[in-house]
Amino acid sequence: MSDSANAQQSVSMTGAQGGDDHAHMPDVTEKGLTAAEVRDRVERGQTNEVKSSTSRSLADIVRANVFTLFNGIIFTAMVMVLITGSWKDAVFGLVILINTGIGIVTELRAKRTLDKLSILIASDYLVRRDGKDVDVPHNGIVLGDCLWIRSGEQIPCDAEILHTWGLELDESMITGESRTVRKQEGETVYSGSTAVSGMALVKVTAVGAHSYAATLTAQAKVYKKNVSDLNKGINTILKFMTFLVVPLCMLLIVTQMRTVGGWHNAIATGEWRQAVVSSVAGVVGMVPEGLVLLTSLNFALAAIRLARKNTLVQGLDSVETLARVDALNLDKTGTITDGGIVYDDFIALPGCRNKQHAMQALYDLANEESPNGTGRAVLEGLGKQGFSGSAGLVRVPFSSARKWSAVAFHGLPDEGQNGVWYMGAPEVLLSGFDGEYQQILAQVNEYANNGNRVLLIAHVPGGDVPADFETNPQLERTAVPVAIVLCSEHIRSDAEPTLRWFREQGVRCRVISGDNPVTVGAIAAKVQLTGERKPVAMDARELPKNVDELARVLEGVDVLGRVLPEQKKAIVQALHTQDHVVAMTGDGVNDALAIKEADLGIAMGNAAPATKAVAEVVLVDSKFSHLPDVVARGRQVMANMERVASLFVTKTAYSALISLGVVLMGIPFPYLPRHISYIGALTIGAPAFFLALAPNTRRYIPGFLRRVVAFSVPCGIATGLSVLLSAWFIPRFMHWNVFTSEQQLFWLRSMCATVLFLMGIYVLSRVSKPLNSWRGWLVLAFAAAGVIGACIPFIARFFAFGLPAGRAVWILLLQMAVATVLFVISIWVFSRFLPKWMREAGRETGINGASHNTNG
Repeated sequence: MSDSANAQQSVSMTGAQGGDDHAHMPDVTEKGLTAAEVRDRVERGQTNEVKSSTSRSLADIVRANVFTLFNGIIFTAMVMVLITGSWKDAVFGLVILINTGIGIVTELRAKRTLDKLSILIASDYLVRRDGKDVDVPHNGIVLGDCLWIRSGEQIPCDAEILHTWGLELDESMITGESRTVRKQEGETVYSGSTAVSGMALVKVTAVGAHSYAATLTAQAKVYKKNVSDLNKGINTILKFMTFLVVPLCMLLIVTQMRTVGGWHNAIATGEWRQAVVSSVAGVVGMVPEGLVLLTSLNFALAAIRLARKNTLVQGLDSVETLARVDALNLDKTGTITDGGIVYDDFIALPGCRNKQHAMQALYDLANEESPNGTGRAVLEGLGKQGFSGSAGLVRVPFSSARKWSAVAFHGLPDEGQNGVWYMGAPEVLLSGFDGEYQQILAQVNEYANNGNRVLLIAHVPGGDVPADFETNPQLERTAVPVAIVLCSEHIRSDAEPTLRWFREQGVRCRVISGDNPVTVGAIAAKVQLTGERKPVAMDARELPKNVDELARVLEGVDVLGRVLPEQKKAIVQALHTQDHVVAMTGDGVNDALAIKEADLGIAMGNAAPATKAVAEVVLVDSKFSHLPDVVARGRQVMANMERVASLFVTKTAYSALISLGVVLMGIPFPYLPRHISYIGALTIGAPAFFLALAPNTRRYIPGFLRRVVAFSVPCGIATGLSVLLSAWFIPRFMHWNVFTSEQQLFWLRSMCATVLFLMGIYVLSRVSKPLNSWRGWLVLAFAAAGVIGACIPFIARFFAFGLPAGRAVWILLLQMAVATVLFVISIWVFSRFLPKWMREAGRETGINGASHNTNG
């Protein structure tokens, strides 16, 4: 057996045994580090240990969910009410616990899942120390170690090759290049690469945090908060209310103190407590606490639903980002293709005398001790057709320097099968043969341009094998091309329908890969990346470095090849300059920087731990087909939350107007905090929960806050004026003195709360349009629940409701009629006299129920 064959056999046996038996390692002169040198490097910290964690710690998650502006406002208001001793009016404070709990629990759940995904299999590596081969753990490797790299192992640190026995690496995790690479002595190998065949002895040049992969990881691990349009709008409202709440709350306290006889009398009699409670009623009403809670809950439910489909959402805000994506950058390998190679076709050329002989030779040529990915695909494809290995052949293994391999037969009964058979790169083989083969070369180029991996089979007939065939392999110039072999990357079955869905939804998809742009472009055409139009492919080495120029170029490009990790990040930045919301998929360390830079990073479940750690979404089973579910769920959340946000902001608007009116008119506050809790639950909170979970396929439309405000302002004005008119006129019609009679103040607040409930039902009915569906029944159900609840003694006592009698009934009905007229007038004014942008925004958000594309 030849030296090459011996080396291959040694490699195969060693790789298979995984290092349990060192007897088959090749003989080398290197002694490696001594025990003293190893101890010295350990003391200096020059080991391969890397502290690895997910992007957010437990403290970060708790801090982000507890210390919010919303929690601060509600907590302060709750403390003020508790100081007065009226705990029933402090029930609104429970929303802090619920809202914070949902956020923390959901993010902790995502963190635990991610930690499980990020755990690497602890494997030992074989190093040479003191002239012996010993097993050490991953973290036990030190700088300067002589490390054995064997087939199937992932390289744990950066190193320089000292000796190689056909080492072939998969560097796709680092470079994005899907083709395996043969390495030579003196070349550098990087951590994160995987040995697919052969073996090598290397000297470690960088360990731990100083390795190439760890450097990329460190850049990617800085936590990035998503920019949520929904939360941004809510926070804008909260910030506005903060500036309004503080002075308004002080004015309310002053006003309410006056209504109970002034500060001295209020403190002496204890009436200050009721004044504080009344003031808090105005403050709490202005804060859309239910919207914050419902947003967190809806995000959490969306995350749970996606988790059932093996899609992990690591940050709740990511659900909303899903709805806004309009540019999707795809990594070819792992997304469109699964990284595997498949044997496609065997095309006989005019020089082929016997196709069966040529196919048998192809099988034997691929049947090396450690075949690469293409070789394995050929063996699998021909094996299904009944071919198996031949005996009595002489082999020249594939070499990346030669770009070809060969086998020789002699003494076979069929003379047509004897001789030397070559397999390799067509351009290399054809250039070494006598004769003109331009037509075959053109045919090869055509296949390559269609995304195929092309091999050429050539044959030199004869019964004798050259004496130096193994020791000094040469191309015989008399060889004749006999066949073209076509292989291709295995395309995922779900790639084409998934890309079609994105096209139909108006999302621009681009393929960004480290592979040849021609090959990537051909694969993109196969999956109809751009529909009937041929994708425009470009070599990333020709891209401009200026971000603005890059953005202009990208508008006309669908496929980019030979892309470096830094360029992937620059591409995302360029798309941001054009106001695109960018999603980026990937699985390698080379994708981590771009995934972190994107608005939504999507990692495959088999991705590098660093990539999963910085991604907002992880497709646990690595199925590209989950992405439409992801985007659709985000759109459902965003469209429905926009609908229900109008309910909460309407409450903010009328609460602010009522508070201001109370200050200006100097009257008691027309309802209690518990009233607003009861009414808000039945006309806003509970209905909004059902509306938020309803099917909705409307595409995301920018301008969430503007449309919500356009809807809420008219409704809020009508509601606020109705309650203020009731608070002003009812005491005069009934001849009540609500400043001195606690009983009469109780009846006034009950009647004002009734008017408020009626207006809440009106607003709910407008938000729920169209009403000729389950939404109509929803409105009726909550209207009935509010009336029935007020008639139940226990509920009426707890929430301080009373049913009026006698003349008060007619006055209440009159106020309800006035409120109805005010509501109708507000809609008419809105549609006629408000600024054009507000009218258009109102129609978009569903005031007339026509714009929502729903399934319910």
